Amino acid sequence: MSWFDKTKATTDASEKRTLGEGVFRRCDNCAETLLAEEFTNNHEVCPACGFHYRLSGEAWVELLVDPGSAEEHDPALVAADPLGFVDSRPYPERVRSSRKKTGLDDAMLCVSGTLAGRPVHVGTFLFRFMGGSMGSVVGEKITRMFERGADTKSPVILLSSSGGARMQEGVLSLMQMAKTVAALGRLRDAGQPFVSVLLNPTTGGVAASFALLGDVNIAEPKALIGFAGPRVIENTIRQKLPEGFQRSEFLLEHGMLDIIAERRELRATIARVLSHLLD
Repeated sequence: MSWFDKTKATTDASEKRTLGEGVFRRCDNCAETLLAEEFTNNHEVCPACGFHYRLSGEAWVELLVDPGSAEEHDPALVAADPLGFVDSRPYPERVRSSRKKTGLDDAMLCVSGTLAGRPVHVGTFLFRFMGGSMGSVVGEKITRMFERGADTKSPVILLSSSGGARMQEGVLSLMQMAKTVAALGRLRDAGQPFVSVLLNPTTGGVAASFALLGDVNIAEPKALIGFAGPRVIENTIRQKLPEGFQRSEFLLEHGMLDIIAERRELRATIARVLSHLLD
């Protein structure tokens, strides 16, 4: 079943912060209480302060891809357990639990379609599935998406939101870093651009591989982007980090990002970038 035939999932944040049986929501950032539909109509951005809540992958596709043009790819890929990994419970049990809770097969959604009439391939992490962690399925879907872009001579847009590599798959998850970057190289050999969109958070092996290798790197405001988190770094080097360290604005100032775009401007921003790169 394709993604658009399923019931659109709402974000956990929306459900937890909705008051008055869904009529009102209180923003955690500015404490303003507004009509819940104001958040929904504003793509999960607080109308009062501009704070960006997490948006579901399905909603991202609706926001970026022209209506009626989206076609999902590789929906049936599911994770195996070659390592027989067990921590507090077996890995297959964790996967089954996440599938039941979210209605998803894994943490990546890939579609082809058009954006402002231009053929594109779009991938988006699904953070609500095990924190958007990248295992073999996520890596394979991204690899195939880059390869489809190369084969069809179409640009690729990838929205990252992930805690990093999936530890339950060990080195098999880490090898997805090299695998996806190699596939990105084939996209570049075909002369097609890669637009990387970094959402909150983009960390670990995802940040350390393809996420910061876009021909153009775009981030949402105040997104956390980096390999290890600020608290881990501070505890390791025993120094206080600069204000706003690893946030989008800090990375833009230090040359690791090209653009910070608010959510309502992102579609137009990507369309403009592709026009400059391809026309």
